[in-house]
Amino acid sequence: MSGPRSGLRHNRPFIVFWLGQALSVLGGSISMLALPLIVLELTGSVVGMGLITALSGVFAIATGTFAGHVVDRVDRRRLMIGCDLARAALLGSVPLVWSFGGPRIWWLYVLTALVTVLKTLFDVAYVSAVPALVEPADLTAANARLMGTFALGTLLGPVVAGLLVAGIDGSWALALDGATFLVSGISLRWVRFRTRGDAAAPWPSRTNTSLREVFVVGFRFLWSHALLRPLTVLLTLLTFVTIGATDLLIFRLEDELDRSPATIGYVMAVSGIGIVCASFAAGPLRRTLGFGPCWLGSVALIGLSVAGIGVSRGVPVIAGMAVLFMFGVTLGGVCSMTLRQEVTPDHLLGRVTSAFWTVHNASGPVGAAVLTALAARHGVPSTSLAAGAFCVLIAATGLLTPLRSARPEPPRKPVAGAPGGPPDPTATASRRGPRRGRRR
Repeated sequence: MSGPRSGLRHNRPFIVFWLGQALSVLGGSISMLALPLIVLELTGSVVGMGLITALSGVFAIATGTFAGHVVDRVDRRRLMIGCDLARAALLGSVPLVWSFGGPRIWWLYVLTALVTVLKTLFDVAYVSAVPALVEPADLTAANARLMGTFALGTLLGPVVAGLLVAGIDGSWALALDGATFLVSGISLRWVRFRTRGDAAAPWPSRTNTSLREVFVVGFRFLWSHALLRPLTVLLTLLTFVTIGATDLLIFRLEDELDRSPATIGYVMAVSGIGIVCASFAAGPLRRTLGFGPCWLGSVALIGLSVAGIGVSRGVPVIAGMAVLFMFGVTLGGVCSMTLRQEVTPDHLLGRVTSAFWTVHNASGPVGAAVLTALAARHGVPSTSLAAGAFCVLIAATGLLTPLRSARPEPPRKPVAGAPGGPPDPTATASRRGPRRGRRR
């Protein structure tokens, strides 16, 4: 490839992969809103609608504990195709079931659980597969493009879902989502993943891997790595704030400033500008400044924007703060995902990704509950200022860690106990394998 600017433009496997995932992300966002709306329309129960969301969250966390183990032991491309085709079949079955026996609420709950499991497996494989599609110099730009597409699809999907559910039977909205997964699965047939230099590292034998190690191996690598350990801790603290920041924005506009739902929608839509800008800027910023200044700067920007949302009274100013917030979230997400892909050996990438997501995402719901409770009692301005100061404190703490100037080297073939690399118990166990007659 001629260079980092032209690499992705001439990388046909990545372009096919990217376009297929862009369509499936839009479809997945349709289901995210369509499923609760269908349940509410059929039952009239807010509790029933909430159960859909709760099931999705519970099964996502539960699957996250073993998803990385599965991803690291199977062909990732085949797993992704299988997850796409299975989701297409499940979602496409809804109008068929409806046509023979009428609406079946229980099937929507079952479908939600199964689709969530498949989505979590796919997402871990998806992140683990990107380094096998692009050159190391293009990794940040590739992640920026994928994350920007994901974020835009997440914003547009609910709009499309609302129109579909209002205009046609909701079951067909789910079937349309299933069709997008079918296209995604078919597109992956034309994508070939390269073998990374560290892919030849020994994988754990089936008989030597305990259930405990399914999750612990990925977490142990995170905790033993000089860069991933502080990143995991600081991002867990940051997630405590960022998940609830949207609730603070909505509460500020609707309750404290007495703005209409249409105004809230306008502000949320405008915030997408930050996603687009960060998608284009992440690659050049990372190449110029390095990981540390980009990630820590994004955390500080998030803190300043959260505080700005809380103290501002004008809608245009709040919308501008929302743009900065989404810019910081997207830039930070691209940088952290790229770092994890760069420093993690290929044979551990699925488990490390799964452990990383499970650990830092667990603080989100707790943070959202705490921030909204504080906002209800003390008001959004005070709560937002405290949350913003907390984010700035996280960035300042990062300056005391190796993250401040991190420019990671490409991953090396892992050797347990090797200087500069964390011990890998699974690799150690595999190296003992030949003496016990086990397959390497």
